[in-house]
Amino acid sequence: MLSKLLRFGRRQLHTIVSREIIKPASPTPSQSKTYNLSLFDQIAINSHTPIVAFYPNLDQKFQEKTKALELKSSLSKTLTDYYPLAGRVKKSDATYVDCNDEGIEYIEAINDSSLAEFMQRSNHEDLDPLFPNDLIWFDAHIRGDTEGVTCPLVVQVNRFACGGIAVASTLSHKVGDARSLLNFINHWATVSAKKDTSLTKPQILHYQTKNIKLPDILSDKSRVGCVTKSFLFPNQKLNDLKAKVTAMTIEAGQPITNPTRVEALSWMLHNRTMAAATKRNSGTFKPSGMLFPTDMRGILAEKLPGTSLGNLNFVIEFPTTNQNDLEPHITLGEMRKRKAAFQSIPNLDTATEIVSQMSPETALETSKRIDPYHIYSSLSRFPAYDIDFGWGKPVKVTLGGTVKNVTVLMPAPDGNGIEAVMCLEKEDMKLVQNDPELLAYC
Repeated sequence: MLSKLLRFGRRQLHTIVSREIIKPASPTPSQSKTYNLSLFDQIAINSHTPIVAFYPNLDQKFQEKTKALELKSSLSKTLTDYYPLAGRVKKSDATYVDCNDEGIEYIEAINDSSLAEFMQRSNHEDLDPLFPNDLIWFDAHIRGDTEGVTCPLVVQVNRFACGGIAVASTLSHKVGDARSLLNFINHWATVSAKKDTSLTKPQILHYQTKNIKLPDILSDKSRVGCVTKSFLFPNQKLNDLKAKVTAMTIEAGQPITNPTRVEALSWMLHNRTMAAATKRNSGTFKPSGMLFPTDMRGILAEKLPGTSLGNLNFVIEFPTTNQNDLEPHITLGEMRKRKAAFQSIPNLDTATEIVSQMSPETALETSKRIDPYHIYSSLSRFPAYDIDFGWGKPVKVTLGGTVKNVTVLMPAPDGNGIEAVMCLEKEDMKLVQNDPELLAYC
């Protein structure tokens, strides 16, 4: 397979050079051969989450072959702990993973550019060839799928002419959320670096067999006609933004005390996105809304381990039906009220019972209502830049080009701030990326 990237008049060649199957180093015990998906897994969107970590060639004497062998060996050991990811799951109506140890596809590719040149020239959409089998969000082309089943995880290791490496992984959202994928990459790196894995080992939760026939609460979103851009917001600018939000809420007579960086930034990004959409719509405000996937691991009364595998998040929904809804005291006030309601849920069993009581009609109506909403998902507190395979920390950890109206908040490369990866329609993005009110905090 040969992919060609044309940018700035120079042809960059990205070539797949090998494919193989990596199986778990130890067989999965017979009592763990079936991994039931939770109800949160079953109603998750049918997509793949793509994350890539870039590493410079820090040691010229460290041979590429040695790196590859160590990566494959440590991956095999990691799959022993993450055994559901080496199994097979149905592509539709999946209720469980068959943990049969068939393994995952491990792909190697080469790029004729240096890592620095590639990163300087590339937009998010140009990262697509780094990911295996076109498993980018909803653009999934599964190889060798003859029985309607697929492996939840695929890995591609990309080598650059300078010796730099990009390790790309993509995970089926039916088996785990973005936190699950970052946990996996972190554990794999820890095993590879021969460090203590006691803090990175996964917690495999076990669920009773339940099946719920609900439509995707978040319908498929497209990348057609959209563009993904990154905006970096340093800590000092975020502090300024938090101060502005606090002042605005005090002036409105409904003070929001100590807004978090994520709260303030999500509000500002949605505010400026709606301003762009209104301007493009000849000044007419178009109702929309905000969705906040919120990690349940640390929010339920009975805390879940941070390394728990699965879709362990709930979604806070807030409609923005008019301009007044964009005021920070309303947006953040409603966000906090709805989050507090989830914090009162005692444990995962209770949360599951709440979901199980949802009717297909209610879910369908919810899906239709929130389809035009904007999603703001935060991974900013995860130590992505501590992922060290034994050759130093990454210079960049990011996502492939996302899908329409999705914004993911990532930690900044140097730890100073938050990087927002945004995907909008092209015309809206032109306005947003030149918006002085947004750029004032970059």
